[in-house]
Amino acid sequence: MSKRNTFSRRTFLGTSLLGVAGLTLIPGCKTAAPSDTLRIGFIGLGRQAMYLMSSFIKVDGVKVVAGSDVYGRKNERFEQRVKAFYEEAGEKTDVKTYGDYRKLLDRKDIDAVVIASPDHWHYHIATEAISSGKDVYLEKPLTFTIAEGQKLVKAVRGNDAILAVGSQQRSDSNFQHAVKMAGGGNLGTLEKVDVFIGANPHPTPYDKPEQDLPADLNWEMWLGPNPYVHFNDVLNPPITLDPPSDEKFWGAWRWYKETGGGLMTDWGAHMFDIAQWGLGMDGSGPVKAIPAGFEENEYLKYIYENGLEMEVKPFNGETRGVKFWGSDGWIEISRDAFNASDESLKPQLEETDVPYEARSGHHQNFIQSVKDHTDPVVPVEVGHRTNTVCVIGNVAHELGRPVEWDAKGETFKSDQEANAFLTRDYNNGYTL
Repeated sequence: MSKRNTFSRRTFLGTSLLGVAGLTLIPGCKTAAPSDTLRIGFIGLGRQAMYLMSSFIKVDGVKVVAGSDVYGRKNERFEQRVKAFYEEAGEKTDVKTYGDYRKLLDRKDIDAVVIASPDHWHYHIATEAISSGKDVYLEKPLTFTIAEGQKLVKAVRGNDAILAVGSQQRSDSNFQHAVKMAGGGNLGTLEKVDVFIGANPHPTPYDKPEQDLPADLNWEMWLGPNPYVHFNDVLNPPITLDPPSDEKFWGAWRWYKETGGGLMTDWGAHMFDIAQWGLGMDGSGPVKAIPAGFEENEYLKYIYENGLEMEVKPFNGETRGVKFWGSDGWIEISRDAFNASDESLKPQLEETDVPYEARSGHHQNFIQSVKDHTDPVVPVEVGHRTNTVCVIGNVAHELGRPVEWDAKGETFKSDQEANAFLTRDYNNGYTL
């Protein structure tokens, strides 16, 4: 019997739309624990993957053995850096890279994969990885649509797989302290929450001019299930190997409706995650979203069943973070600061020079979860519920009116127009 912790199993069975009857096994599900050395591969080898690799490769009991990207030179960069790390450490290495991720998934000697592809690939790659018998570390946001999230929950639980979501703030002691204060009664009764994820958080239409494709970039494979958009290097930032030069900016696919969810899913997947956690809403969510500009509503607002409101608004300049307001005080938490109405509410801040994306605690948690076959700190249901908050905010904005959400049934209430956004069109023969 699986040694999963009771919280996540109970959350899944009690709150998922899919329920027990919806569980089906996918061929290739795991039947045995991996060896003491966990062999992992990376799919999607852009900027975020470089941060992740630099962290995972240093975790005891981990061996990085493979990578895959549709951009040839990013495969080369990955292979060069992995080999350089092991050579410097005096260890033998045999790392291989692939232009087609399915060749990586076909390898039976790989125990787990780290997926850092663009969001429109998350669901398909993750479910194929689970089908091939591999555990998964999946970057946030969990999926592109709510329906994809529901199906991914089903795939993970139906195959008794481990899936960790890259919402690494949950492994940060400062964010943990903030949630402890908010949820533990130290602020009195929680009254409202402010979340800031950046100005103009919703995605905009893709409007970049078409450019010539680099010779070593497989654009058809990059698009995969996504409806066609023409190439511009803002979507897949260029790099050079000689001289070595990494990406100068994050892939801009995240900012456009056709390929991403804007800051709502990019930073919202981090900050709404903390807000949901502090409110004790990991297995549920808000019941209403009111867009900015509707009547006298200045900011996007969420309303929970108990009447508590969460607004997407600045509270400390341009700082991206969360502010919990209680009857007896308040706390503000971001990646760089912790402020509170009273000194007794503050933690001892951690100081480190390691880039936030490369800090290893969250990654170590995933590795241990795979070895112990227990749920990670951010299991699939939590990632799905957080992503749902992001998406319903975008839907309200797109429609220009409030939407009501049935958090238990995971559908918009009597709203055919809004429910059309639960899924999307797919390309190249892909389906949900």
